Parts: sequence; structure tokens; C-alpha cells
Amino acid sequence: MELPTGVSLLRLTPHSDDRGVFTELFRASWEPGVAPVQWNAVRSKPNVLRGVHVHRQHTDYLTLVTGTATIGLHDLRSGSPTEGLGATVELASREPAALVIPVGVAHGFYFHEESVHVYAVSHEFDPADELGCRWDDPGLSIDWPCIEPLVSARDRELGPLDELCEMWLAAPAAALIAQAL
Repeated sequence: MELPTGVSLLRLTPHSDDRGVFTELFRASWEPGVAPVQWNAVRSKPNVLRGVHVHRQHTDYLTLVTGTATIGLHDLRSGSPTEGLGATVELASREPAALVIPVGVAHGFYFHEESVHVYAVSHEFDPADELGCRWDDPGLSIDWPCIEPLVSARDRELGPLDELCEMWLAAPAAALIAQAL
């Protein structure tokens, strides 16, 4: 499975005994490429799709605590060796793993069943740092396992991938102009 450059899937090791299971979710010494400043927990119902979003500032580190999910990815980074690549990663709580999603890789999450995912970000949430596009845009090259998922009103109103790419490319120039003023 080819993933966008900088995306990494870290297999986690569950330790079982008569009491249950203990799994380490994060260690800085693993050098995952993210230094968390904020942690979030999200519960999703079956057939929910969150996204597709991309961030200018923060890297995501996420793991599924319960349930199963398909994570859709699309590399927006100009000059990246995997620019334009669309891919999916399957996560299941019964096979613990953590996924690192760097800046510039658009992503969405589809939940097959009631699920809880925990994720950390390298910068605190800022609504201005979240861009997005329609989850079903064919240009994403994401093979979603759903046809009519439950999507938030905000995500339902997102435009096509072409508009997202224009915003993504314009954002760095606008930021440089604002800093120069």
C-alpha cells in the first residue's frame, strides 16, 4: 500500500492478561513526527464520514480506541513525491495502530460502526487552519466504502477539490504578504 510521503502507520502492541489489555498509544521516543499540544476524543456513529479536511499548520496523530474506520488520504503538497496520490488506510481497534498525517495531506474518516478515535495535533485547533472539499470528489482518488454517509452540514457545503487546491496554493502567498505588511 502506497501512502503519501510523510504519512506513517505505526503498529501498536497490545499487552493482554487476565484483567484485560494495555496498549501504549504514544511515545515521543518513537519519533512519530508530531509533538502534541492538544488531544481530542471523538465518538462517531455508524456510517459517519468526517471530512475531507487539510491543515496548513498542524500534523495529526490518531488512533482508533473502539470500532473500525477507513481513513481517506490525498496529498495536496506541490513538489511532494506523492503529489496527487489518493489512498485509504483501514484502522480497527482489534489491531491497534496509530496514523500520522502531516500538513498538506487532506484526510477524511469513515466509520463502519460506532467508533471512538483519539487524536493529537501539533498546534491547537484554529478554524482558520482547516480547509476542506467534498468527500466524494472523484479527483481525490479515494475509494470510500460508502455511498450515502452521514456528513455534517458544514462538510456537506464544502466545494470541489479544485477549489480546495486553489485555496491551498493561495494560502502561503497570502500569509507571506500579510507578514510583510
